[in-house]
Amino acid sequence: MGRNTALPAGFERFRVTDSTRPDDTGCHVLHVDMDAFFAAVELRTRPELADQPVVVAGSGPRAVVLSANYPARRFGISSAMPVAAARKLCPHAVYLPPSRGLYSEVSRSVMALFREITPLVEPLSLDEAFLDVGGALRRLGATATEIGARLRARVEAEHGVTCSVGVAGMKFVAKLASGMAKPDGMVVVPVEETVSFLHPLPVSALWGVGPKTAEVLRGHGLHTIADIAATPPDRLRRWVGVATAEQLHALAHGRDERRVVPEAEEKSLGAERTFDTDLSDREAQRRQLLDLSEKVASTLRHRGLRGRTVSIKVRFSDFRTVTRARTLPSATDVAREIHSTAVALLEEMGTTAPVRLLGVRVEGLSGATDAEQLTLDDVRPTSRWRDAEVAVDSARSKFGAAAVRPASLLARNAD
Repeated sequence: MGRNTALPAGFERFRVTDSTRPDDTGCHVLHVDMDAFFAAVELRTRPELADQPVVVAGSGPRAVVLSANYPARRFGISSAMPVAAARKLCPHAVYLPPSRGLYSEVSRSVMALFREITPLVEPLSLDEAFLDVGGALRRLGATATEIGARLRARVEAEHGVTCSVGVAGMKFVAKLASGMAKPDGMVVVPVEETVSFLHPLPVSALWGVGPKTAEVLRGHGLHTIADIAATPPDRLRRWVGVATAEQLHALAHGRDERRVVPEAEEKSLGAERTFDTDLSDREAQRRQLLDLSEKVASTLRHRGLRGRTVSIKVRFSDFRTVTRARTLPSATDVAREIHSTAVALLEEMGTTAPVRLLGVRVEGLSGATDAEQLTLDDVRPTSRWRDAEVAVDSARSKFGAAAVRPASLLARNAD
């Protein structure tokens, strides 16, 4: 059933093997997590690199690791690590640039595969999702473990990448189980063994416990989930606050009432870019805002959405981050309108300090066909700009993203 290196000592009974099938009665939640997803997608066309350390990362002095395969991880390389640090740990690794758009494309296909099994799919990112298969058990005549095995086989056969699956009676435990199943494995936590599975684990395994909370808990002598379960709730409240205490107490006793929620309606869409060299020239900043506005507007149109509020995010060279927003008279998906608003917000900041990062976001989304309040200027120049941008969308879909670009962006490489 695949190699596994993440399962703690004493937890072998939860692993699914050819000879071991834990009791999955009452288990209806699957957490599926792709294994080193970006790297795995790249290796589909580079199989000769499969046993070598491979890192997917951008270029430039501020680039970070996007993905590392398991041979690379053995050297201590992890996602979000600066590439410079990764090269020190493993200078002989193969460093590949990311293939833009490819990971989203594979992710959409994998998520579509999941939805063939159940409509209750809750994506958490491009490479992981919760599935509630309770309604599919009788329809498919299969157990949750068998469904997990089928999913794993189909993902590998149809997409050339592997995934790890956690099966449990609740989301929190299923996610823990998939992490222990990595890479390329499956872990099932029987409902009746949920508490015995949880209690030996460290407090840091609890959902919502970050480094600071873990430090506070350990400072009070709480090192395992069993310690949390045995602590009176009033003490936990004093130490970590009411909301956190109630959540930790429930999880430590194997209670997680959250359901798998299908993909929620998007409330905002945005794009941002970190520059290799801080950007001081205001005209160059405007061009970057135009490029970002084009990306956001194109995505809005592709998804049939418009938004009422435009916001920008500006991070300066000292890492100070400022956001500004403005609500428009009516919803838009037009890059020219988004860009002009973003530039106005930038100008209103009244600073010429070097910029490390720029971002553009459109919020207050609604369907492009939703009725809007009519105004006297409904026939506005932006409608003609939208027609032009829709034509550009069509050209790009046929001839590639670089087929048609605003003239001012031709100078982007100089920024």
